[in-house]
Amino acid sequence: MIRNLLKYNSLLLMMWGKKILKELKMIIGNKGHLKCLLACFICSVFTNVHAQLNLSASYALIKRVIPAYSQKFKVQALQSNTSKDVFEVDGANGMIILRGNNGIAVASALYYYLTQYTHCQITWNGTNLNLPARLPIPAKKVRKSTPYDYRYYLNYCTYSYSMSWWDWKRWEKEIDWMALHGISMPLSITGQEYVWNKVYSEMGFSKADMQDFFTGPAYFGWFYMGNMDKWDGPLPESWINNHKDLQLKILQRERELGLKPVLPAFTGHVPASFKTHFPKAKLKQTNWKNGFADTYILDSEDPLFAEIGRKFIQEQTRIYGTDHLYSADTFNENEPPSNDPKFLAELSARVYDGMKGADPKAVWVMQGWLFYSDREFWHDEQIKALLNAVPNEQMIVLDLNTDFEPIWKRTNAFYGKPWIWNMLHNYGGNISLFGRMDAVAKEPAAALHDPASGRMVGIGLTMEAIEQTPVLYELMTQNTWQKEPIDLDKWLPEYILNRYGIKSAAALEAWQTLRNTVFNGKDIRDGAESIITGRPTLDSATVWTRTRLNYKRINLLPAWDKMIEAIPACQKSDGFNYDLVDVSRQALANYARPLQLKWLKAYHDKDCQAFDQYTTKYLELITDMDKLLATRKDFLLGPWIADARNWGTNDDEKKLYERNARNLITLWGDENSPLHEYSCRQWSGLLNDFYKVRWQQFFDLIGASLKDNKTPDLKAFDKSISSWEWQWVNIRKSYPISPSGNSVIVAEQLHKKYRNVMGEDLK
Repeated sequence: MIRNLLKYNSLLLMMWGKKILKELKMIIGNKGHLKCLLACFICSVFTNVHAQLNLSASYALIKRVIPAYSQKFKVQALQSNTSKDVFEVDGANGMIILRGNNGIAVASALYYYLTQYTHCQITWNGTNLNLPARLPIPAKKVRKSTPYDYRYYLNYCTYSYSMSWWDWKRWEKEIDWMALHGISMPLSITGQEYVWNKVYSEMGFSKADMQDFFTGPAYFGWFYMGNMDKWDGPLPESWINNHKDLQLKILQRERELGLKPVLPAFTGHVPASFKTHFPKAKLKQTNWKNGFADTYILDSEDPLFAEIGRKFIQEQTRIYGTDHLYSADTFNENEPPSNDPKFLAELSARVYDGMKGADPKAVWVMQGWLFYSDREFWHDEQIKALLNAVPNEQMIVLDLNTDFEPIWKRTNAFYGKPWIWNMLHNYGGNISLFGRMDAVAKEPAAALHDPASGRMVGIGLTMEAIEQTPVLYELMTQNTWQKEPIDLDKWLPEYILNRYGIKSAAALEAWQTLRNTVFNGKDIRDGAESIITGRPTLDSATVWTRTRLNYKRINLLPAWDKMIEAIPACQKSDGFNYDLVDVSRQALANYARPLQLKWLKAYHDKDCQAFDQYTTKYLELITDMDKLLATRKDFLLGPWIADARNWGTNDDEKKLYERNARNLITLWGDENSPLHEYSCRQWSGLLNDFYKVRWQQFFDLIGASLKDNKTPDLKAFDKSISSWEWQWVNIRKSYPISPSGNSVIVAEQLHKKYRNVMGEDLK
């Protein structure tokens, strides 16, 4: 078919080409303009070929997702009368027909069929593809269209907290997940260091200059946002080249399926050596205030700003192509030097001009996080000035945390700019059952129908990390193909059936409790951590380890009980086994605080026997949690470190990447980092080897002081433990990459061991 289409288009060019060119010459005399128009004409002719390639890509996706059943599906093109995507699911002659206007729509049609007709589900944490031997054929056509032009996905932080070490195999799986869940607009920032290398080398910068600029791979999220330079590097050249190749694969697959990637643009962040190469350049130093050195920002008034912005996009387009969508965040957690609206408007206009200079069709996709994180600076005048300096059609604002605090409601819907409603949900990749199910189910549709919402053009997912709490992501993406609020009373039983492959009254009761506790989203911004993962303390929390829950601990226990009760019916389900471990983990993690109160009381009462008893139980709790988490790959430290090492082409590179991987999830920075535990993980291997060892050292200290009747030097302990943490970051050790033990057996054992005592202690 493709060969015939190519032949047809070639004939079309030969038959009409001379006539068209002759008429064009009569209209315009400039040969350069003529060449541009000819190029546009050729592109338009071959658009039909691209549509056929989408069909090919759709068949390939079906084969990847359900290889044994792919021959039962037929894919057909479907025209959309608007800019919005549409799909149909139909049946004829024993075949399941999937129609869509692009690859995303076809993939969404496939997922609709899998969830609605065969009760299956595909998530990061548990997949149910237990299809019947004979697939049901739809009796009548189902048609779905989305009310949203865009379905955005990812956050700069996601690229660090979750995706630092992904290879093509993992990316391929994620792109399929995006398409199946209707994502159309992914942030695609892999490999931009290759582009910067090219741009700056042409400007005379050396390899040494760039080594002092690029961070280690785990910290790219904040390097890309201009928060830091150099940290935990130097970045090997092999990484730069390998990730250029990886990005080419990512973009090719995304575009084949109809996704429109958002690529980065220049925001002014330049190497420290810039002042040496361009001594007259207008630079300003800025600091992220998290223990890292200053970074340098090129003033947008400097002529070099527009020049570099243009060169970057031109070079990026040459290597990666473009869909005309560019991400740029000039002041991410960095305050501008002036709050003068005129200054902010001029700055914003110059950032956009840098994009437009290279791409006249450029659309600036801006994270609205700064309006949330620094509300003391960004008042109405400042926000309006920053936004209004760019034409409305050339900017899209991401309301980054709409499920918690909708910024659109206090900015008159971003003063006329198109904007996207987003669920942020997870910070730092921390493991915690938490979410706002009611808000996610109701608020996108409510905003869509609210006359005050202005130009709401999409919905999105902007979490800092993924691969946890799959229910929130299935729920949020359910909004894609409907205009009305989601009825949770109907949706939740369907979700459980698709996830577990069976109806279970006990499982449904467990989830009703989860809905009213961990997923009620009240009072707190994001999920609470367990005191276990905090640096040892006599207090209830640390700077980043917040233990305040949005429910009473005792109210979660019925969910644990019901999950245990559901084991006989559901234990063959991958998704159920994940959920069983996760609910058990949360109940145990919550119990750490009551246990802490027991040994604290013993300490203050100077009761050595009780202190030894309860600190032993506290350490035993950590050991038991580690054993439980070891039964699921989702909760293992080993793959994170092994995947990091795998990118190394020599021993030095493997060592660097392992240090990056260890550092990000513990200290975050150096030995004196104020961000320690911001990205804490309840992972098997990390619990036993890091958190438990720290607590043991702490108990040794205060236990000895208790017996000697002396006041422990807690400041000295903090200094010594941070030194020990830094040593842990820099050692090399392998951890299991495959699960061990049986989730059901271990969960039942721990439920029997802890449930009654928890009930008593939490009354």
